[in-house]
Amino acid sequence: MSDYYDTPQWQNFLQHLGWWRGSFTSVAIDGAIGQDTPTLVTLDGENDNRKVKQTVQRFPTDGSESQPINLEYTTLNRGLVFADNGTFSFGSMQYSPFAQFGGEFGFIEGDRRLRIVEMFEGGSFSSVTLIRERRDGTESSDRPDLTPDALIGTWEGEATTYYSDWRDATTATSTLTISRSGDRLSQRLVSGSFQLESQATIAGNCLNFPGRDGAPDRRIVLMPDGGSCNVPLSVPRDRPFFIEAGWLISPTERLRAIRNYDNLGGWTTVTCVIERKV
Repeated sequence: MSDYYDTPQWQNFLQHLGWWRGSFTSVAIDGAIGQDTPTLVTLDGENDNRKVKQTVQRFPTDGSESQPINLEYTTLNRGLVFADNGTFSFGSMQYSPFAQFGGEFGFIEGDRRLRIVEMFEGGSFSSVTLIRERRDGTESSDRPDLTPDALIGTWEGEATTYYSDWRDATTATSTLTISRSGDRLSQRLVSGSFQLESQATIAGNCLNFPGRDGAPDRRIVLMPDGGSCNVPLSVPRDRPFFIEAGWLISPTERLRAIRNYDNLGGWTTVTCVIERKV
């Protein structure tokens, strides 16, 4: 079992060790920014980093008490995937309309982290939590709020896909072209022989994509600190679907993570993307 702690997954997880001070911000499905709760998340390695202890503390601004959450890791949950740059995705293994469903996505860049939690209730998109964090004792400003215009341009990407059955990861390149005309945003994605074109209506800080061929409508919510979430407004029946989050870490570089499910609602892959504007 000792070799487990030398695996890329565990070593990538260790990039997140430290004390992270930040906040949990509620975001409504229409993009409205809600209550902000200060937090401190600690991830401490023990026994030569073969064990990691996590504590989550919230400090409600209304003065109410919040009990810390304490967790320990000696292995990683099967549904948790880490990429080489520290990007991660964790979420439901199987969709059921009778259970809470969703996923958490995390990104790390220097002394900053951004995490996004996307939740569904009864099969419908219900909430987002935006978690902005920096290493305790460091100072750095948030990225600008994400806007449609910040996405315009041609983005060349490298996408690494991790599989739920733990076969070897695969890597592909992609080109994403985004343009705007008035309140319409158009995008064209090309990766190998795969091509996808779609168009959204801009409504405040939301991009609304109409469903095609019976698929549900989708929404991208543009958030503070360069964050975004991309979800179906309802989970489709009998067809594959995905949930996604992104972080614009500079005007010319963006990180994304995509959690894919099959037509039976089973989790299949996580794809982590690094995109650069050309």
